[in-house]
Amino acid sequence: MLAYEPASMLTLDAPLTCEVVPPPPDDRVISILGVTVTDVTRPRAIALLEELIERLDGRTHSVFFVNAHTLNLAAADEQYRRVLDSADHVLGDGTGVRWAARLQNIHLRENLAGTDLAPALLRALAGRGYRYYLLGGDEAMIARAARHAAGAFPGWIQAGYHHGYLSDLAASAEAIRQINAARPDLLLVGMGNPLQERWIHAHRHQLEVPLCMAVGGLFSYWSGNLRRAPRWLRRWGWEWLGILCQQPHKARRYLLGNPLFVWRICRERWNTRRHGLHRA
Repeated sequence: MLAYEPASMLTLDAPLTCEVVPPPPDDRVISILGVTVTDVTRPRAIALLEELIERLDGRTHSVFFVNAHTLNLAAADEQYRRVLDSADHVLGDGTGVRWAARLQNIHLRENLAGTDLAPALLRALAGRGYRYYLLGGDEAMIARAARHAAGAFPGWIQAGYHHGYLSDLAASAEAIRQINAARPDLLLVGMGNPLQERWIHAHRHQLEVPLCMAVGGLFSYWSGNLRRAPRWLRRWGWEWLGILCQQPHKARRYLLGNPLFVWRICRERWNTRRHGLHRA
């Protein structure tokens, strides 16, 4: 039986640094199934996120995370792929993304899962007067997640929270009104793929928030509905197995989706090589 970690253990696997990280000369992006992924280290990712918070250019900036499931959805839906590519940064999460990069002879610098990077950001930028807002889950879940976050990240101001069951434009408009009135610097949106990215993209011009991050199942962990897989399982790239043990209804996503993703990236690599040979 897997020994799961409680929500309080949703911290970094390595020590954090709060130092400003200068842009390295080899910042890079790569394309995986047509989605542009920013490949950076975790400290550099945190620096990029703070830069978006501090930009204050009147725009709502967005950061998304992609794993094998997300990229499968994007490969099957061109409109969703364009939504992902509209973000300021798309970060790679999971073994599938690393495999896809290796087929291009690229070793990703780090695995940047939203469930790790969001807490890392909140800890790294603590004590600077920033405000955050939580959007997602049902009313009971988001209330529990908010209580956890308030205790875990005292160096930030919790501006508020709202459930994510926004069934129509009127419900979204009311949630946006409350969010804007709370004046957060950071909005964490946890509605699951592809809803959260579509929602951010559709309402980015109405939101008055410097940075929105789509954080998937983060609130399920913070609320206690899910427990994090052991670190050894995560290091091996098998965290999805820990999720599947707790949420067997996701069997199709993993047991069929993962092989489909491998087939897609192998096909993409084959097509790239074939076109290269034809051009030669």
